[in-house]
Amino acid sequence: MADHRRSTPVHPTTTPFSSPSATPPGERDGSRGPRGSRGGRPDPADVRQLELSPVPLRRIARLFAPHRAALAVVVALIVLSSAVGLAQPFLVRHVIDDALPRQDVRLLLLLVGAMLGVAAATAVIGVVQTWLSTSVGQRVMHRLRSDLFAHLQQQSLGFFTRTRGGEVQSRLVNDIGGMQGVVTQTATSVAANLTVVVGTAVAMVALSWRLALISLVVLPPAVLLTRQVARMRHRVTGERQRRLADLHVQIEEGLSVSGVLLTKTLGAGPRLAARFEETSSDLVGLEIRSRLAGRWRMATMNIVFAAVPAAIYLAAGFPATSGGMTIGTLVAFIALQGGLFRPLMGLLNVGVDLTASMALFSRIFEYADLPVEIAQPASPVRLPRSAARGEVRFDHVGFAYDPDRPVLADVDLHVPAGTSLALVGATGSGKSTLASLVARLHDVTEGRVTLDGVDVRDLATADLAELVGVVTQETYLLHATVRENLRHARPDASDAEVEQAARDARVHDLIMSLPDGYDTVVGSRGHRFSGGEQQRIAIARTLLRDPAVLVLDEATSALDNETERSILATLEELARTRTTITIAHRLSTVRDADQIAVLSHGRVVEVGTHEELLLLGGRYADLVRSGLGTEPVAA
Repeated sequence: MADHRRSTPVHPTTTPFSSPSATPPGERDGSRGPRGSRGGRPDPADVRQLELSPVPLRRIARLFAPHRAALAVVVALIVLSSAVGLAQPFLVRHVIDDALPRQDVRLLLLLVGAMLGVAAATAVIGVVQTWLSTSVGQRVMHRLRSDLFAHLQQQSLGFFTRTRGGEVQSRLVNDIGGMQGVVTQTATSVAANLTVVVGTAVAMVALSWRLALISLVVLPPAVLLTRQVARMRHRVTGERQRRLADLHVQIEEGLSVSGVLLTKTLGAGPRLAARFEETSSDLVGLEIRSRLAGRWRMATMNIVFAAVPAAIYLAAGFPATSGGMTIGTLVAFIALQGGLFRPLMGLLNVGVDLTASMALFSRIFEYADLPVEIAQPASPVRLPRSAARGEVRFDHVGFAYDPDRPVLADVDLHVPAGTSLALVGATGSGKSTLASLVARLHDVTEGRVTLDGVDVRDLATADLAELVGVVTQETYLLHATVRENLRHARPDASDAEVEQAARDARVHDLIMSLPDGYDTVVGSRGHRFSGGEQQRIAIARTLLRDPAVLVLDEATSALDNETERSILATLEELARTRTTITIAHRLSTVRDADQIAVLSHGRVVEVGTHEELLLLGGRYADLVRSGLGTEPVAA
């Protein structure tokens, strides 16, 4: 090595362009990057997901096809940034070998200026690349999220009754959010890491093929060692994630409004607290093990980053392997080698990241490919509210959730416009299911349901919702003001119309007694109000839409007798201009109906008025005697 260029080599851990001792991405403070990206092997759950529901790459490519130009620019910027960044070590070599020994101030200024320019250029390129890739990812995510939301809204009630609500939310929010990593992390990291690895390897060979060979010989065992440590942490982290999920479930079950109410009424507080403490205690040990595993990985990497430069320094000190290398060349080589390990590890984890990303797409596409059980008609029949009379007919209707277990069979009923039909029967006889067919919450499996002679399957969903109003026993109020809850049924309703609907439902006075009147927030799921108050608000909300057909499924079950009589009187007055189908277990609710249909095991066994059915002495008379309401029966 030439003596006239003697200077102290700079250790790679102190150079401004490499930081081997820094914590790798995704390892700081035990955090994790894309799901399944830790440990050097795919998450078994991701592998199972792809086995059950494989995803063709062609389908994913179609999502990004509209953004081909932007993605091409992103890749070009990544390659450019990586190539520009490789200039730094060569500039340092010229500073050490040429500018400093010769005291050439002009050359030194040029080189330092070039170093600053390279840093600024890579920073600007990085900002533009991040903006472009994030924009593409967000636009694709927005389109996919919006399409999936609209698609799920078209699913029947059966889908939501057999699917956990948290699962739907997870796929809409978490999975689609994680999908963005395909663009902003997986794809861009592959391009960046591949460019850096190839460019660095070429530059190392150009500087010294002997030292490059030493680096390549030392790196494989070092990579294997760090992957073994990472696998150990992966196992610990998986168990920690499961216990964290248990903790979240316990918090949701124990601290939600419904959960607290159940806990207090059952006296289960101490038991839940002990269970929570046990889970939290388990997390303490798992967190310590996880952090230690992470520290072991960091320690292993530090040893690697110390061992490789040590071997290079040793080789540079022997004439047989140095090849007359200058100190500047050695520093530049060490800098290149120091920046090689992390992108090399990134490339080794590409398969894991790709599997995790594909698993997310698989979960999303599972929902996107669900068949629409209640589809919009190809050529919908128009039936304006102004022209609707409200005549409902069940024409030999059959329905089954399971083909082997029919819920309804050969139901044939005619409800003339402006009349009322009451459905009674034992629990499970099919009353609610039959009523739900009018609003097309389910589709018949046999026969048809018509509204003014038009099959409800031939009406557009929006038109049918305008013609048929449904109030159920289980009311749902939004976490918004009373006014917003009422206008949810009809956003263009005036304040006067909102208040009139509330008066008709006998809830106006209650609302006006609230601190902020109609601007009072109802609270989570309407728990600010009693069950009867919630039902009255729900009735007002439906009345605001002024439907031609009103379906009341136990809509007055939570009301006291006096309030119920008041609302029934209002509904009776309103029923003069609309058809009403009522399901109730109170005699007071059904006795004045124009006709009463008695269901048993999904079949209509009796039809008639209250007096006719009592005189018949059949199933209806038995229901009255066994407790259909508490009022005296007068034939």
